Amino acid sequence: MKLSVRDAPAYFRKPDPDATGLLIFGEDAMRVALRRQEVIAALVGPQGEEEMRLTRLSGGDLRKDPAALLDAVKAQGFFPGPRVAFVEDANDNVAEAVTNALTDWQPGDAQIVVTAGALKATSRLRKLFEAHPRAYAAGIYNDPPSRAEIEADLERAGLSGVDRNAAEALHALARSLDPGDFRQTVEKVALYKIGDAAPLTAEEVALMAPTSTEADVDDILHVVAEGQVDQIGPVMQRLTAQGTNPVTLVIMATRHFRALHAAASDPGGAAAGIARARPPIFGPRRDRMLRQAQGWGARKLETALTVLTDTDLSLRSAGQKAPQMALVERALIRLAMLARR
Repeated sequence: MKLSVRDAPAYFRKPDPDATGLLIFGEDAMRVALRRQEVIAALVGPQGEEEMRLTRLSGGDLRKDPAALLDAVKAQGFFPGPRVAFVEDANDNVAEAVTNALTDWQPGDAQIVVTAGALKATSRLRKLFEAHPRAYAAGIYNDPPSRAEIEADLERAGLSGVDRNAAEALHALARSLDPGDFRQTVEKVALYKIGDAAPLTAEEVALMAPTSTEADVDDILHVVAEGQVDQIGPVMQRLTAQGTNPVTLVIMATRHFRALHAAASDPGGAAAGIARARPPIFGPRRDRMLRQAQGWGARKLETALTVLTDTDLSLRSAGQKAPQMALVERALIRLAMLARR
């Protein structure tokens, strides 16, 4: 049977213990692995692997020994409880072995869980599970998690008190981070809030969010956009010491000022423009960039983008002999001075 995108998350949380098997497939290996972990944990419990009620096989192993899956399905363990025979990195080359295991499956046998990469609708393996009356197939796509899925992650981590702004920040994080990184962030936030009954805030979410390797670059961008000319020198010295590439710095500055320009030019106002930004901007950074967009205005931001474009062309020019970082610093000082007008 085919699980729809809407029904699959609920099934992953509470799979049918009497089903024959489940196929999880998708191009994002991390998303597939997280769902597989969730399903297997729900089927065998937290002690399942320690009690040897979980048998792992790779697709390569199964191609060499097609009978290994059926043996794992029929094998009886030392400990009572449900069992799972898990096949990882499968493809159509193991379809015959999986077919034999599904055909010979009897109540009390280990449930078969198979994971695979992207499978076409014509895939033998996919057709096998979709057509089976007691097995399921679920495709995992690279869509952002739904609100229900995010709330399930929060509930699993024990986060019940979340204010509205914090919820928006978490939703923005879920859309911008890989699934594994988002789940780790939620767990990190949950640990941070142990013993704290106060509702989770957006500031705490921002504090626990993954640290960007571009933190110092963000510092210089905010310094420039807010006209803090006296702060440019110290931050640039730090960036130079870290070996920051001048071209990369200009590219990041251009991206920042384009986001400000898009917000300032939005027909609904700067706040609406910031809300529509992609990737999402949330927490204190959102408020800071909103103030910058409102302070600059669309016309001055167009001038700033022209300065950055000219600087980028100069850096890439074969005849340019001036130190590149000095050219970038001069351009950033010009922008900071422009912000003050």
